[in-house]
Amino acid sequence: MGTTTLTKDETAKWLKLKDNFLIITHRRPDGDTLGCAGALAQILLESGKTAYILFNPEATPRYAPFVEDYWAPDAYGPENIIAIDTASDGLFPANGEGYKDSVSLCIDHHPSNTYYAERTHIDCSAASCGEIIYDLAIAMAGRVSKKTADRLYVALSTDTGCFAFANTTANTLRVAASLIEAGASHKELNKELFRTRTIGRIKLEGFIFSGLEFYFDGKVAISSITRDIIEKAGAAEDDIDDIASIPGSVQGVLAGITIRELTSENDCKVSVRTGSSINANSVCAHFGGGGHPMAAGFSLDKTMAEVKEALLEVLTGYFPQA
Repeated sequence: MGTTTLTKDETAKWLKLKDNFLIITHRRPDGDTLGCAGALAQILLESGKTAYILFNPEATPRYAPFVEDYWAPDAYGPENIIAIDTASDGLFPANGEGYKDSVSLCIDHHPSNTYYAERTHIDCSAASCGEIIYDLAIAMAGRVSKKTADRLYVALSTDTGCFAFANTTANTLRVAASLIEAGASHKELNKELFRTRTIGRIKLEGFIFSGLEFYFDGKVAISSITRDIIEKAGAAEDDIDDIASIPGSVQGVLAGITIRELTSENDCKVSVRTGSSINANSVCAHFGGGGHPMAAGFSLDKTMAEVKEALLEVLTGYFPQA
C-alpha cells in the first residue's frame, strides 16, 4: 500500500474532519504505545468524536489503567483505523490482524517504519511517540487536559527511562514540563513506574546480573532470560518491563543485549541497547527487526544459543580488532 506522509498540521486537520476511530497498539505493549493510545482517545473524545482502543490482550497491570476505559466494545464498527507507535503491521496484536489492510493513519517515531498505512505522520527525532501526540493535541485544541497529561507523561517517561536515556532531548523535557503544568501526576507516576519494585522483579534482576556474559573485551554484555528463570524469580509480565536496559548499565559496555525465551525454546525476543558508536537499528535489521539507532529489537524462531551465535557473528563487524 502506498502512503501519504502528513505534517503535524495536516494530521490534526484530518483528525478534526474524521470520526469513529479505532486505535491499535503493538504486541507486548509498552508505556509509549499504551500511554499514547489512551491520550489520543481522550483527546478525540474531548473533541466530540467517537474513539476506542482495540483491546490488547498483552497489556499488563502496570499500564492497563491508562487504556482500559477506552477498550472498544465487541460490536463497534470503526470508520478510521489509527496505529500508534507501531512501525510495522506485523507488530499488530493477534486480534488486530484483520485491520492490516485498512489502516487509515499511522503515528510513529521509529526510523524502521514500513509505511504500511494509507497515511503516515512520523517524527524520528521524537524520543517517544508521546511528544508527537502532545503536538497534535496542541494543534487541535491548544491545550491538554489532566487525563491526557497523565497518559502522555507515562509515554514520555517510560520511553526515556525517566528522562535518563540518551534519546532524551531538550524538547522531551519541554513537553514533560508542559504536561506537569497541565496537571500530570508526575510524583506519583515516577514512584510507581521507576522507584517501586516487586520481590519478583528484584529476584529477576539478581538472576540477570549474575548471569551476564561479556564479549569483545567487555564491550558487549548479553543477558539470556529463560522461562525457567522467570518462573524461579516468581516474576510477572509487569516485572519484565524495561529489563533490556540492564546489560547496558555495566561500565564499558557499548552494546547491551537481552535475549528472552518466550513460548518455547525456539521462540526468542531480542532487545538491543547501544551507545552512539553502534547503530542498534542496523544490527537488528540483519534479523528482520528494527527500531531506533540506540534501541531496537527483533524476534527469531531459534534457540537462545543459536540467536546468540548469530548476534556475535554480526557484532564481529563492529569489533574487528577484539
